[in-house]
Amino acid sequence: MNLKGLVLFDIDGVIRDVANSYRLAVQETVKKFCGWKPSPKEIDSLKAEGCWNNDWDASLELIKRHCQLKRLSLKVPSRKIVINEFSNFYFGGNPHDEPEKWKGFIKNEPLIVNKEFFDQLTEQRILWGFISGAEIPSAKYVLESRIGLINPPLLAMGEAPDKPDPTGLIKLSSKLLSQPLGKSIPPIAYLGDTVADVHTIRNARKQFPDQKFISMAVAPPHLQTKEKLLDRKNYESQLRDAGADEILESTNNIFEHICTW
Repeated sequence: MNLKGLVLFDIDGVIRDVANSYRLAVQETVKKFCGWKPSPKEIDSLKAEGCWNNDWDASLELIKRHCQLKRLSLKVPSRKIVINEFSNFYFGGNPHDEPEKWKGFIKNEPLIVNKEFFDQLTEQRILWGFISGAEIPSAKYVLESRIGLINPPLLAMGEAPDKPDPTGLIKLSSKLLSQPLGKSIPPIAYLGDTVADVHTIRNARKQFPDQKFISMAVAPPHLQTKEKLLDRKNYESQLRDAGADEILESTNNIFEHICTW
């Protein structure tokens, strides 16, 4: 196959809508420990800093900042305790159990794309895979059980350093392309919905300046309504300022962009 390029995808906000799952778990976890429920806009603002890709750490940071801002005398929980509570909200059961046993927010995730989307990428000579900060059981559940992909190329939480460290992206790209990255390799794009995702490509370029990398970004679904148009434009401006090369209207619009490769 005369390969046209490689596209790696984030999962949350790109492949599935997590407004009422991961995002809601952040809100409820923070509220559990300090009585304050951050708004989606406040979570977006934290994510825009580019270093809070992990939702466990984002939850803990929001708790700490609220306690400092309000000068609360509450004891800030340990990261381990935050993780346990977050998992209770998100999975509603043991993450390593069969998905049928889960009762948590993970059951509230509309899909953004379907299996035909990836079949079409393959038909257009585009390799694809996934780099995600989601837990492995969660990532496999959406990709395999719900979308129906068979053994999709995936690096999830714990399998590579957190973004914006580009190690995972470089590792999976090299594996899929079966050769070292460089000038002779087709374009490698990464589609994400946060500043950290954009910075991941920027950091990859520092390690492989001869390789063509493309940072694609999309606003998450909770901003894609008429009522949120201004917030969405502001969010997209932050992605662009962070270094995004292309802003997509939605994940499904990617074909309009790769046709120019």
